[in-house]
Amino acid sequence: MSTLVQTPVVEEFGPPEQFKQVKTPKERVVILDVSELYRPEYRDASQFRIYDQNAIDTNPIMKRVYNTYVDMHTAQTVDFVKKMREKWLKFNHGEWTIMEALHFLNQLVDESDPDVDIPNIVHAFQTAERIRQKHPDEDWFHLTGLIHDLGKVMALCGEPQWAVVGDTWPVGCEPANSIVFRDTTFEKNPDMNDSRYNTKYGIYKPNCGLDQLTMSWGHDEYLYQVLRNHPTCTLPDEALYMIRFHSFYPWHTGGDYWYLTTDKDRDMYYWIREFNKFDLYSKSDDSPNLEELTQYYQSLIDKYVPGKVKF
Repeated sequence: MSTLVQTPVVEEFGPPEQFKQVKTPKERVVILDVSELYRPEYRDASQFRIYDQNAIDTNPIMKRVYNTYVDMHTAQTVDFVKKMREKWLKFNHGEWTIMEALHFLNQLVDESDPDVDIPNIVHAFQTAERIRQKHPDEDWFHLTGLIHDLGKVMALCGEPQWAVVGDTWPVGCEPANSIVFRDTTFEKNPDMNDSRYNTKYGIYKPNCGLDQLTMSWGHDEYLYQVLRNHPTCTLPDEALYMIRFHSFYPWHTGGDYWYLTTDKDRDMYYWIREFNKFDLYSKSDDSPNLEELTQYYQSLIDKYVPGKVKF
């Protein structure tokens, strides 16, 4: 799993001011994760023309999302994450090929998503195909787009969705201001009253590196660990970073936690930001031809993540 690609030159590393303002494309945009609306860097709800961020108490979708984050920010503690790692990193909950896992995930309705009238597998292929159009020569990137949400199979194995979906952040230190619903959802989290965990650095040291953080438990960390455990996985480091940290919005978009990063993290920042361009997609009436695309993506699976994978 060594680095296989050349990282493009980025003029400045974060928190870059140009990422504070989000420009909306001219075409209609469907937000797959409704928490996008509530991230603190997205202050202007009119950008989205779909949601009203003041409608938490009147819009059932918004209320559902808020309640998911309340549960998440209450229960996700250092001890909880430790228990989840012990439970899930035995990799004894199922064994599927990547394509089988993609079809399995189609049963999931993500409680952090608005009502979207396409199956999950269609979104996976749409994400992958947009990456393929922009980066035609980086086939590992295409596959990363296809599989990035596969860790959500935990929700189909009995895990509550607040332990599977949504934005991630490091437990064991004070939650940053850019975390979704930061001011109203952490009051009952016991770590907030523990002097080991409620300071800026908490259990960490300056510039210790993202790989040394204990991230809140969710589909990102789980899939990363699944792939690391798979003996024939040859995805490059860039792909693994994207998978592990693509939901770490307080860092890569909110501009927080840079004091915990290393040079390697800052090198990988480009790829995580590049990936996140494709996790929101322009909705089209034309769904991708899955039958035609399956042959191409199966060849990438055979190349980078062949065989049955233990989940």
